[in-house]
Formats: sequence, structure tokens, C-alpha cells
Amino acid sequence: MRRWIAAIALGGATALLLSACSNPAGVDGDLTDDWAAVPEPKPFVPPAEVCHSGDFAEVAYLSSFNPVDCASPHRLETVYVGQFTGAAASASAPPAKGSPEIRTAFAECDAKTKEYLGADWRTARLWMGVVLPSPQAWAGGSRWFRCDVTEVTNAEDSGYTTSRSGSVKGALKSASPLSLGCFQVTLARDSSIDTMPATACTKDHNSEFAGVYSAPDGSYPSKSADWDKMHNECRKVIAKFAGVPNDGNLKYRTGVVSLPANDDDWTNGNRGVRCYLWLSERKVNRSLKGAGPNGLPIQYAR
Repeated sequence: MRRWIAAIALGGATALLLSACSNPAGVDGDLTDDWAAVPEPKPFVPPAEVCHSGDFAEVAYLSSFNPVDCASPHRLETVYVGQFTGAAASASAPPAKGSPEIRTAFAECDAKTKEYLGADWRTARLWMGVVLPSPQAWAGGSRWFRCDVTEVTNAEDSGYTTSRSGSVKGALKSASPLSLGCFQVTLARDSSIDTMPATACTKDHNSEFAGVYSAPDGSYPSKSADWDKMHNECRKVIAKFAGVPNDGNLKYRTGVVSLPANDDDWTNGNRGVRCYLWLSERKVNRSLKGAGPNGLPIQYAR
């Protein structure tokens, strides 16, 4: 009996072994044909509409990418992320400062930032710059560029960046604490601007932001003739802002302060010039927007 039981057990084991050599229902025996293909690795592309606690940098490294909630204190906000294409994307290194590719990227950032904010960022205490991937990221296939915005303490004298809480998205669709308004200009001994602090338009002041003049391509202004041309263009902006004739008497109604970007930003494509009216001999305690000839009377005649 014991031998019979052993024979039965062996027979069962054999049956199990034979059964294991066949494929269960629904299994074809090929271990690889049903696996999804492993996707090719893709380079990191930073997201838009995120905020960062660090200061602006022209080159971004993945190791320093640490976005924060825009409701918390931060210094930068990425409003848009674009892609280099064509010859720029085929290059072995990121575009150089002032190159046509950088100027093209700046123009795209400029337009997208205006759309994001609700108005030209130059009408506010804001600054916008283009950020590139690191050379290592570029070598790995990254072809993006970031458009970053930061708040500044004073746009008129290249003020320092400052921490803020809350996104700038839509911040300029209506009147905003960021918007440029009235100022008190003091001059240095050489007649250049010494200080230009902002002040409430209801307080005594002698200057007011009037708008932005977009200068054409060309070198950064360095000669008196260059500045004269820029001042004349800003006078047109001021005449429209104040509601006065743009004629030969305009220079007797108001002076002008023309503030272009610094030469580096200019070279990279920022041709926006901030234009301010300036009253050299008097002060006012109201905005002169739409004030007309009575609000901005002729002060001197030939």
C-alpha cells in the first residue's frame, strides 16, 4: 500500500510538471512583445506661471529650480516659457548676449509679459528678463527660454529687486500700487538727475510718468544728438498724455526726462524708453493727465 501511494504521488508530481510546461489561457509565452516601449528621455522644461524665491539669473540650472507658492514671499515669477527654433535651436551652445536670437526671444517675452500683466510692464515698478538653460542642459537638448518678471523698489533709478507676495498676473489691468505715477526730481550739480523718489500725485511734485516710447533698432544713445532725438520722441508721448499740442511751444510747457533701459538690456532688445514730464520751475499737487493747456501752461516765450 505504501508503494502504491508513493506511485500515485509521483504520478501527480509528473502531471504537475507537465502542466507547468504548457501556457495558461491568454498567455503566448513571449515575455517582451506586450511590454510598452521605454520612452526616450526628454530634457527638463521649466513650467510657466510659477514663482521663485531666488534673484534673477541669466542662466538657470536644474539644481537651483525650487519654485514656491506665489502667495508666499518671492522675488521672481516666470510668466512664459518659449522655445528656440530653426538655426538657433541647431546651435551647439545657447545664444550669446545681444545676438539676433536673444533679441527675438526678448520680443516674444515682451509681448507675452504684456499679455500676462494686462499692460506694458514698463508702466510699473517691474523688470523683465530672458533666462537661458545652462550649457550642460543645452547639450542635453534643452532649447527653452524663460521670461521672468521681478518687482523693483524704484524703476526710475534702477532700483533693487524686492520681495513680494502674490502673482503679478493681471496686476496692471487696472490701477495698481505697482503703476508709475508722480515723482520729485532733484538735480545734481551737472544737471543730471540726482534723486527721483515716487510720491503721491496729491502731494507737491515736479514730475510724472507719461508713457513709453519704443525706440527703433540702433546703438545705445551716447551722443547729444541721440538724446535730443529721444527727448523729442518722449515729448510726443507727454503731449498726448497731458492733452496739449505737440508743437513748438511744448518745450515751454514742460521739460522731459527720458529713461531708456541700461545698455545691456538695450543690446538684448529692450528698446522701451520711459517718458516723464518735468516742471523745472514749479510744483503741482495733482496728476496732469489730460490737464490740457491750462493745466500745463506755457512758462516761457521767445
